[in-house]
Amino acid sequence: MNFSRDDFGPDFVWGVSSAAYQIEGAWNIDGKGKSIWDVFSNTRGKISKNQNGNIACDFYRRYPEDLSILSQLRIPNYRISLSWSRIMPSGTNTINQVGVDYYHRLIDMCLDLGIEPWITLYHWDLPYDIERKGGWTNRDIIGWFSDYTECCIKLFGNKVRHWIILNEPLVFTGAGYFLGIHAPGRKGLNSFLAAIHHAAMCQAEGGRVVRSLLPEALIGTTFSCSLVEQQKNNIHDLLAAKRVDALLNRMFIEPLAGLGYPVTDLKMLRRLEPFIKEGDEAKLAFDMDFIGLQNYTREIVTRSRITPFIWARVIKAEKRKVIMTEMKWEVYPESIYQMLKQFSKYTNFKKIIVTESGAAFHDEIQNERVFDEKRRNYIEQCIGQVLRAKREGVSVEGYFIWCFTDNFEWAEGFNPRFGLVYIDFESQRRIIKESGYWYSRFLQKSEQLV
Repeated sequence: MNFSRDDFGPDFVWGVSSAAYQIEGAWNIDGKGKSIWDVFSNTRGKISKNQNGNIACDFYRRYPEDLSILSQLRIPNYRISLSWSRIMPSGTNTINQVGVDYYHRLIDMCLDLGIEPWITLYHWDLPYDIERKGGWTNRDIIGWFSDYTECCIKLFGNKVRHWIILNEPLVFTGAGYFLGIHAPGRKGLNSFLAAIHHAAMCQAEGGRVVRSLLPEALIGTTFSCSLVEQQKNNIHDLLAAKRVDALLNRMFIEPLAGLGYPVTDLKMLRRLEPFIKEGDEAKLAFDMDFIGLQNYTREIVTRSRITPFIWARVIKAEKRKVIMTEMKWEVYPESIYQMLKQFSKYTNFKKIIVTESGAAFHDEIQNERVFDEKRRNYIEQCIGQVLRAKREGVSVEGYFIWCFTDNFEWAEGFNPRFGLVYIDFESQRRIIKESGYWYSRFLQKSEQLV
Protein backbone atom coordinates (compact mmCIF):
# COMPACT_ATOMS: atom_id res chain seq x y z
CA MET A 1 0.00 0.00 0.00
CA ASN A 2 1.36 3.40 -0.99
CA PHE A 3 0.38 6.25 1.31
CA SER A 4 1.50 9.50 2.87
CA ARG A 5 0.17 11.79 5.56
CA ASP A 6 -1.84 13.67 2.93
CA ASP A 7 -3.98 10.57 2.36
CA PHE A 8 -5.50 11.01 5.84
CA GLY A 9 -6.68 14.56 5.22
CA PRO A 10 -5.65 17.86 6.79
CA ASP A 11 -7.70 17.42 9.98
CA PHE A 12 -6.39 13.97 10.97
CA VAL A 13 -4.71 14.15 14.40
CA TRP A 14 -1.20 12.76 14.87
CA GLY A 15 0.57 12.41 18.20
CA VAL A 16 2.24 10.34 20.89
CA SER A 17 1.04 9.18 24.30
CA SER A 18 2.35 8.69 27.82
CA ALA A 19 1.09 8.34 31.40
CA ALA A 20 2.03 10.19 34.58
CA TYR A 21 3.12 7.27 36.76
CA GLN A 22 5.14 5.71 33.97
CA ILE A 23 7.28 8.79 33.36
CA GLU A 24 7.11 11.38 36.13
CA GLY A 25 8.98 9.90 39.09
CA ALA A 26 9.15 12.39 42.00
CA TRP A 27 6.85 10.01 43.82
CA ASN A 28 7.20 11.42 47.33
CA ILE A 29 8.20 15.07 47.01
CA ASP A 30 6.53 18.47 46.69
CA GLY A 31 3.41 17.43 48.55
CA LYS A 32 2.43 14.47 46.38
CA GLY A 33 0.43 11.75 48.12
CA LYS A 34 0.93 8.03 47.60
CA SER A 35 -0.83 6.27 44.76
CA ILE A 36 -1.64 2.58 44.60
CA TRP A 37 1.23 2.18 42.15
CA ASP A 38 3.65 3.87 44.55
CA VAL A 39 2.74 1.25 47.14
CA PHE A 40 2.48 -1.71 44.77
CA SER A 41 5.77 -1.13 42.94
CA ASN A 42 7.62 -0.70 46.23
CA THR A 43 6.30 -4.04 47.51
CA ARG A 44 8.89 -6.73 46.95
CA GLY A 45 7.98 -9.34 44.35
CA LYS A 46 5.30 -7.34 42.57
CA ILE A 47 7.37 -5.90 39.71
CA SER A 48 9.89 -7.61 37.44
CA LYS A 49 13.39 -7.42 39.00
CA ASN A 50 11.82 -5.54 41.95
CA GLN A 51 11.92 -2.31 39.97
CA ASN A 52 9.67 0.65 40.71
CA GLY A 53 8.51 3.95 39.25
CA ASN A 54 10.00 6.16 41.95
CA ILE A 55 12.20 7.93 39.40
CA ALA A 56 11.01 6.41 36.10
CA CYS A 57 11.95 8.90 33.34
CA ASP A 58 12.31 11.77 35.84
CA PHE A 59 9.85 13.66 33.64
CA TYR A 60 8.73 15.77 36.62
CA ARG A 61 12.13 17.48 36.49
CA ARG A 62 13.11 16.85 32.87
CA TYR A 63 9.89 17.71 31.05
CA PRO A 64 11.47 20.79 29.38
CA GLU A 65 14.06 18.52 27.75
CA ASP A 66 11.47 15.99 26.64
CA LEU A 67 9.05 18.59 25.29
CA SER A 68 11.94 20.14 23.38
CA ILE A 69 12.59 16.75 21.75
CA LEU A 70 8.90 16.48 20.91
CA SER A 71 9.06 19.93 19.34
CA GLN A 72 12.25 19.00 17.46
CA LEU A 73 10.43 16.01 15.98
CA ARG A 74 7.51 18.32 15.14
CA ILE A 75 4.94 15.99 16.64
CA PRO A 76 1.88 18.20 17.13
CA ASN A 77 -0.17 16.40 19.82
CA TYR A 78 0.84 14.91 23.16
CA ARG A 79 -1.45 12.74 25.25
CA ILE A 80 -0.48 12.97 28.94
CA SER A 81 -2.24 12.08 32.16
CA LEU A 82 -2.64 13.89 35.45
CA SER A 83 -1.61 12.23 38.70
CA TRP A 84 -4.67 12.38 40.95
CA SER A 85 -2.51 12.11 44.09
CA ARG A 86 -0.18 14.89 42.94
CA ILE A 87 -3.13 17.25 42.62
CA MET A 88 -5.17 15.92 45.58
CA PRO A 89 -2.79 13.98 47.87
CA SER A 90 -5.51 12.15 49.79
CA GLY A 91 -7.78 11.88 46.76
CA THR A 92 -10.37 14.25 48.18
CA ASN A 93 -10.71 17.80 49.43
CA THR A 94 -7.20 19.27 49.88
CA ILE A 95 -5.38 20.51 46.78
CA ASN A 96 -1.59 20.42 46.49
CA GLN A 97 -0.71 23.75 44.90
CA VAL A 98 2.85 22.68 44.06
CA GLY A 99 1.49 19.80 41.98
CA VAL A 100 -1.04 22.08 40.33
CA ASP A 101 1.70 24.56 39.45
CA TYR A 102 3.76 21.77 37.88
CA TYR A 103 0.92 20.80 35.55
CA HIS A 104 0.34 24.45 34.65
CA ARG A 105 4.02 24.77 33.67
CA LEU A 106 3.84 21.52 31.68
CA ILE A 107 0.68 22.53 29.82
CA ASP A 108 1.96 26.05 29.22
CA MET A 109 5.21 24.79 27.71
CA CYS A 110 3.30 22.43 25.42
CA LEU A 111 1.20 25.33 24.19
CA ASP A 112 4.19 27.62 23.81
CA LEU A 113 5.86 25.00 21.60
CA GLY A 114 2.75 24.52 19.48
CA ILE A 115 2.01 21.09 20.98
CA GLU A 116 -1.64 20.37 21.75
CA PRO A 117 -2.08 18.61 25.14
CA TRP A 118 -4.65 15.82 25.37
CA ILE A 119 -5.30 15.19 29.06
CA THR A 120 -6.25 11.80 30.51
CA LEU A 121 -7.85 12.25 33.92
CA TYR A 122 -7.23 8.71 35.17
CA HIS A 123 -4.41 6.47 33.98
CA TRP A 124 -4.40 3.90 36.80
CA ASP A 125 -2.62 5.75 39.65
CA LEU A 126 -5.47 5.90 42.19
CA PRO A 127 -4.64 7.76 45.41
CA TYR A 128 -3.73 5.20 48.06
CA ASP A 129 -5.96 6.83 50.66
CA ILE A 130 -8.95 6.14 48.42
CA GLU A 131 -7.86 2.52 47.97
CA ARG A 132 -7.79 2.17 51.76
CA LYS A 133 -11.49 3.06 51.65
CA GLY A 134 -12.14 0.34 49.08
CA GLY A 135 -10.91 2.02 45.91
CA TRP A 136 -12.89 1.09 42.84
CA THR A 137 -14.95 -1.42 44.83
CA ASN A 138 -16.47 1.40 46.92
CA ARG A 139 -19.46 3.06 45.26
CA ASP A 140 -18.42 6.37 46.83
CA ILE A 141 -15.70 6.56 44.19
CA ILE A 142 -18.32 7.90 41.78
CA GLY A 143 -18.52 11.03 43.90
CA TRP A 144 -14.79 11.18 44.60
CA PHE A 145 -13.94 10.87 40.91
CA SER A 146 -16.54 13.47 39.96
CA ASP A 147 -15.06 15.91 42.47
CA TYR A 148 -11.55 15.26 41.14
CA THR A 149 -12.76 15.75 37.57
CA GLU A 150 -14.45 19.02 38.50
CA CYS A 151 -11.26 20.18 40.20
CA CYS A 152 -9.14 19.46 37.11
CA ILE A 153 -11.53 21.18 34.73
CA LYS A 154 -11.67 24.29 36.90
CA LEU A 155 -7.86 24.32 37.17
CA PHE A 156 -6.88 23.58 33.57
CA GLY A 157 -10.01 23.79 31.43
CA ASN A 158 -9.19 27.24 30.11
CA LYS A 159 -6.01 25.81 28.53
CA VAL A 160 -6.94 22.26 27.50
CA ARG A 161 -9.52 21.37 24.87
CA HIS A 162 -9.27 17.56 24.70
CA TRP A 163 -10.19 15.52 27.78
CA ILE A 164 -10.05 11.73 28.19
CA ILE A 165 -11.92 10.35 31.18
CA LEU A 166 -10.46 6.87 31.83
CA ASN A 167 -7.65 4.82 30.37
CA GLU A 168 -8.51 1.18 29.66
CA PRO A 169 -10.98 0.44 32.47
CA LEU A 170 -11.00 -3.29 31.75
CA VAL A 171 -7.26 -3.48 32.40
CA PHE A 172 -7.15 -1.58 35.67
CA THR A 173 -10.19 -3.42 37.02
CA GLY A 174 -9.23 -6.86 35.70
CA ALA A 175 -5.50 -6.81 36.41
CA GLY A 176 -5.85 -4.82 39.62
CA TYR A 177 -9.00 -6.24 41.23
CA PHE A 178 -9.38 -9.75 39.79
CA LEU A 179 -5.97 -11.13 38.82
CA GLY A 180 -3.99 -9.08 41.33
CA ILE A 181 -1.03 -8.61 38.98
CA HIS A 182 -1.41 -4.82 38.87
CA ALA A 183 -2.01 -2.31 41.64
CA PRO A 184 -3.66 -2.55 44.07
CA GLY A 185 -3.09 -6.32 43.82
CA ARG A 186 -6.56 -7.46 44.87
CA LYS A 187 -8.19 -10.68 43.71
CA GLY A 188 -11.66 -12.10 43.50
CA LEU A 189 -14.76 -11.98 41.34
CA ASN A 190 -16.78 -9.73 43.64
CA SER A 191 -14.03 -7.12 43.79
CA PHE A 192 -13.77 -7.25 40.01
CA LEU A 193 -17.51 -6.91 39.44
CA ALA A 194 -17.85 -3.99 41.85
CA ALA A 195 -14.89 -2.25 40.21
CA ILE A 196 -16.35 -2.85 36.74
CA HIS A 197 -19.65 -1.19 37.55
CA HIS A 198 -18.19 1.76 39.42
CA ALA A 199 -15.63 2.42 36.68
CA ALA A 200 -18.39 2.23 34.05
CA MET A 201 -20.42 4.71 36.06
CA CYS A 202 -17.41 7.01 36.42
CA GLN A 203 -16.59 7.07 32.71
CA ALA A 204 -20.06 8.42 31.97
CA GLU A 205 -20.34 10.67 35.02
CA GLY A 206 -16.91 12.12 34.33
CA GLY A 207 -18.05 13.00 30.84
CA ARG A 208 -21.12 14.76 32.19
CA VAL A 209 -19.02 16.77 34.65
CA VAL A 210 -16.65 17.94 31.91
CA ARG A 211 -19.50 18.86 29.57
CA SER A 212 -21.36 20.81 32.25
CA LEU A 213 -18.29 22.87 33.14
CA LEU A 214 -16.64 23.11 29.72
CA PRO A 215 -19.26 22.82 26.96
CA GLU A 216 -16.70 23.50 24.24
CA ALA A 217 -14.44 20.61 25.32
CA LEU A 218 -13.94 17.52 23.16
CA ILE A 219 -14.51 14.57 25.48
CA GLY A 220 -13.53 10.94 25.08
CA THR A 221 -12.47 7.84 26.95
CA THR A 222 -10.19 4.98 25.92
CA PHE A 223 -10.66 1.24 25.59
CA SER A 224 -8.16 -1.58 25.33
CA CYS A 225 -9.11 -4.05 22.64
CA SER A 226 -7.75 -7.13 20.90
CA LEU A 227 -9.04 -8.95 17.87
CA VAL A 228 -10.48 -12.22 19.16
CA GLU A 229 -10.62 -15.22 16.84
CA GLN A 230 -11.54 -18.84 17.43
CA GLN A 231 -8.94 -21.58 17.12
CA LYS A 232 -11.14 -24.19 15.48
CA ASN A 233 -14.08 -23.86 13.16
CA ASN A 234 -16.68 -25.33 15.47
CA ILE A 235 -19.55 -24.01 17.57
CA HIS A 236 -17.72 -24.50 20.88
CA ASP A 237 -14.78 -22.30 19.92
CA LEU A 238 -17.10 -19.80 18.24
CA LEU A 239 -19.04 -19.32 21.49
CA ALA A 240 -15.79 -19.21 23.47
CA ALA A 241 -14.56 -16.41 21.19
CA LYS A 242 -17.83 -14.51 21.70
CA ARG A 243 -17.42 -14.72 25.47
CA VAL A 244 -13.83 -13.50 25.37
CA ASP A 245 -14.76 -10.72 22.94
CA ALA A 246 -17.53 -9.61 25.32
CA LEU A 247 -15.04 -9.50 28.17
CA LEU A 248 -12.11 -7.85 26.37
CA ASN A 249 -13.84 -5.57 23.88
CA ARG A 250 -17.45 -4.91 24.83
CA MET A 251 -17.55 -4.71 28.63
CA PHE A 252 -17.26 -0.93 28.91
CA ILE A 253 -18.11 0.48 25.50
CA GLU A 254 -21.59 -1.05 25.31
CA PRO A 255 -22.97 0.40 28.55
CA LEU A 256 -21.47 3.76 27.51
CA ALA A 257 -23.35 3.41 24.20
CA GLY A 258 -26.62 2.80 26.05
CA LEU A 259 -26.69 -0.92 25.27
CA GLY A 260 -26.08 -2.18 28.79
CA TYR A 261 -23.54 -4.83 29.73
CA PRO A 262 -23.06 -7.71 27.21
CA VAL A 263 -24.82 -10.21 29.46
CA THR A 264 -26.25 -12.31 26.62
CA ASP A 265 -22.80 -13.44 25.48
CA LEU A 266 -21.13 -13.39 28.92
CA LYS A 267 -23.48 -14.86 31.48
CA MET A 268 -21.18 -14.15 34.44
CA LEU A 269 -22.15 -10.48 34.13
CA ARG A 270 -25.52 -11.36 35.66
CA ARG A 271 -23.59 -11.26 38.92
CA LEU A 272 -23.32 -7.48 38.51
CA GLU A 273 -26.93 -7.10 39.68
CA PRO A 274 -26.16 -6.56 43.39
CA PHE A 275 -23.99 -3.56 42.50
CA ILE A 276 -26.48 -1.90 40.15
CA LYS A 277 -28.76 0.59 41.91
CA GLU A 278 -32.01 2.10 40.70
CA GLY A 279 -31.35 4.58 37.91
CA ASP A 280 -27.83 3.32 37.18
CA GLU A 281 -28.59 1.86 33.76
CA ALA A 282 -29.50 5.23 32.31
CA LYS A 283 -26.49 6.87 33.95
CA LEU A 284 -24.07 4.41 32.32
CA ALA A 285 -24.59 6.05 28.94
CA PHE A 286 -22.94 9.21 27.67
CA ASP A 287 -22.42 10.57 24.16
CA MET A 288 -18.66 10.97 23.97
CA ASP A 289 -17.27 13.20 21.25
CA PHE A 290 -14.78 10.42 20.49
CA ILE A 291 -13.74 7.04 21.72
CA GLY A 292 -10.09 6.07 22.06
CA LEU A 293 -9.11 2.71 20.62
CA GLN A 294 -5.94 1.06 21.99
CA ASN A 295 -4.83 -2.06 20.20
CA TYR A 296 -1.63 -4.09 20.25
CA THR A 297 -2.39 -7.66 19.16
CA ARG A 298 -4.96 -10.36 18.53
CA GLU A 299 -5.95 -13.34 20.69
CA ILE A 300 -6.77 -16.88 19.56
CA VAL A 301 -9.12 -18.71 21.91
CA THR A 302 -10.58 -22.14 22.38
CA ARG A 303 -13.19 -23.60 24.68
CA SER A 304 -11.97 -24.62 28.12
CA ARG A 305 -13.89 -26.74 30.58
CA ILE A 306 -11.65 -25.73 33.48
CA THR A 307 -11.63 -21.93 33.19
CA PRO A 308 -14.51 -20.62 35.30
CA PHE A 309 -16.82 -17.78 34.28
CA ILE A 310 -15.70 -17.51 30.64
CA TRP A 311 -15.08 -21.22 29.86
CA ALA A 312 -12.47 -20.24 27.32
CA ARG A 313 -8.69 -20.26 27.11
CA VAL A 314 -6.39 -17.88 25.28
CA ILE A 315 -3.69 -19.74 23.37
CA LYS A 316 -0.48 -17.87 24.01
CA ALA A 317 1.41 -16.47 21.05
CA GLU A 318 4.59 -18.34 22.00
CA LYS A 319 2.72 -21.65 21.82
CA ARG A 320 1.43 -20.72 18.39
CA LYS A 321 5.03 -20.01 17.28
CA VAL A 322 4.22 -16.66 15.72
CA ILE A 323 6.37 -13.52 15.59
CA MET A 324 6.12 -11.73 18.95
CA THR A 325 7.06 -8.50 20.65
CA GLU A 326 9.00 -8.27 23.92
CA MET A 327 5.62 -8.43 25.67
CA LYS A 328 5.09 -11.83 24.05
CA TRP A 329 2.21 -10.43 22.04
CA GLU A 330 1.69 -11.58 18.48
CA VAL A 331 2.77 -9.08 15.83
CA TYR A 332 -0.47 -8.71 13.89
CA PRO A 333 -1.04 -5.19 12.51
CA GLU A 334 -4.33 -6.14 10.84
CA SER A 335 -5.84 -6.38 14.31
CA ILE A 336 -6.15 -2.59 14.45
CA TYR A 337 -8.12 -2.55 11.19
CA GLN A 338 -10.49 -5.24 12.43
CA MET A 339 -11.08 -3.46 15.74
CA LEU A 340 -11.71 -0.14 14.03
CA LYS A 341 -14.36 -1.87 11.93
CA GLN A 342 -15.87 -3.48 15.03
CA PHE A 343 -15.95 -0.28 17.09
CA SER A 344 -17.36 1.72 14.18
CA LYS A 345 -20.62 -0.16 14.64
CA TYR A 346 -21.32 1.94 17.75
CA THR A 347 -22.71 4.76 15.66
CA ASN A 348 -23.64 7.14 18.48
CA PHE A 349 -19.95 8.03 18.94
CA LYS A 350 -18.91 10.70 16.46
CA LYS A 351 -15.40 9.47 15.76
CA ILE A 352 -12.62 7.13 16.80
CA ILE A 353 -9.12 8.18 17.76
CA VAL A 354 -6.39 5.54 17.98
CA THR A 355 -5.02 6.75 21.32
CA GLU A 356 -2.40 4.00 21.64
CA SER A 357 -0.60 1.85 19.08
CA GLY A 358 2.94 0.58 19.26
CA ALA A 359 5.27 -2.31 20.02
CA ALA A 360 8.07 -3.25 22.41
CA PHE A 361 11.17 -4.66 20.76
CA HIS A 362 14.74 -5.10 21.94
CA ASP A 363 16.80 -1.95 21.39
CA GLU A 364 20.56 -1.50 21.26
CA ILE A 365 22.65 1.65 21.04
CA GLN A 366 25.13 1.58 18.14
CA ASN A 367 27.33 4.63 17.65
CA GLU A 368 24.84 6.77 19.58
CA ARG A 369 21.94 5.63 17.37
CA VAL A 370 19.11 3.17 17.94
CA PHE A 371 18.14 1.39 14.73
CA ASP A 372 14.74 -0.05 15.66
CA GLU A 373 13.60 -1.30 12.27
CA LYS A 374 11.07 -3.74 13.74
CA ARG A 375 9.26 -0.95 15.59
CA ARG A 376 9.29 1.33 12.58
CA ASN A 377 7.89 -1.42 10.34
CA TYR A 378 5.19 -2.32 12.84
CA ILE A 379 4.02 1.28 13.25
CA GLU A 380 4.11 1.82 9.48
CA GLN A 381 1.95 -1.26 8.92
CA CYS A 382 -0.50 -0.17 11.64
CA ILE A 383 -0.85 3.27 10.06
CA GLY A 384 -1.54 1.54 6.76
CA GLN A 385 -4.29 -0.52 8.41
CA VAL A 386 -5.80 2.64 9.87
CA LEU A 387 -5.89 4.18 6.40
CA ARG A 388 -7.49 1.00 5.08
CA ALA A 389 -10.31 1.37 7.61
CA LYS A 390 -10.65 5.09 6.91
CA ARG A 391 -10.95 4.46 3.19
CA GLU A 392 -13.74 1.98 3.93
CA GLY A 393 -15.75 4.64 5.72
CA VAL A 394 -14.68 4.23 9.35
CA SER A 395 -14.69 7.61 11.07
CA VAL A 396 -11.17 7.29 12.46
CA GLU A 397 -9.68 10.74 12.90
CA GLY A 398 -6.40 10.33 14.78
CA TYR A 399 -3.42 8.13 15.60
CA PHE A 400 -1.21 8.34 18.70
CA ILE A 401 1.87 6.16 19.12
CA TRP A 402 2.54 4.45 22.43
CA CYS A 403 4.80 5.80 23.49
CA PHE A 404 6.88 8.95 23.23
CA THR A 405 9.77 7.75 25.41
CA ASP A 406 10.67 4.41 26.94
CA ASN A 407 9.11 4.25 30.39
CA PHE A 408 8.11 2.15 33.39
CA GLU A 409 5.88 -0.56 31.92
CA TRP A 410 3.87 -1.45 35.02
CA ALA A 411 4.47 -5.02 36.28
CA GLU A 412 7.06 -5.61 33.55
CA GLY A 413 9.29 -2.81 34.86
CA PHE A 414 11.79 -1.19 32.53
CA ASN A 415 12.56 -4.14 30.23
CA PRO A 416 9.90 -3.65 27.53
CA ARG A 417 10.73 -0.57 25.48
CA PHE A 418 7.92 1.00 23.45
CA GLY A 419 9.35 4.47 22.98
CA LEU A 420 10.28 6.52 19.95
CA VAL A 421 12.96 7.92 22.24
CA TYR A 422 15.43 5.66 24.06
CA ILE A 423 16.08 6.35 27.74
CA ASP A 424 19.09 5.09 29.67
CA PHE A 425 17.35 4.82 33.03
CA GLU A 426 20.60 5.00 35.01
CA SER A 427 21.93 8.19 33.42
CA GLN A 428 18.54 9.50 32.15
CA ARG A 429 20.17 10.17 28.77
CA ARG A 430 17.77 10.47 25.83
CA ILE A 431 18.46 9.20 22.29
CA ILE A 432 15.90 9.60 19.51
CA LYS A 433 15.39 6.23 17.83
CA GLU A 434 15.18 5.76 14.09
CA SER A 435 11.43 5.17 14.49
CA GLY A 436 11.15 8.63 16.03
CA TYR A 437 12.99 10.25 13.12
CA TRP A 438 10.89 8.25 10.67
CA TYR A 439 7.61 9.37 12.31
CA SER A 440 8.81 12.96 12.20
CA ARG A 441 9.62 12.70 8.49
CA PHE A 442 6.27 11.09 7.78
CA LEU A 443 4.45 13.91 9.57
CA GLN A 444 6.30 16.48 7.46
CA LYS A 445 4.95 14.74 4.32
CA SER A 446 8.46 14.36 2.96
CA GLU A 447 8.32 10.69 2.11
CA GLN A 448 5.97 8.28 0.43
CA LEU A 449 5.59 4.99 2.26
CA VAL A 450 5.38 1.60 0.59
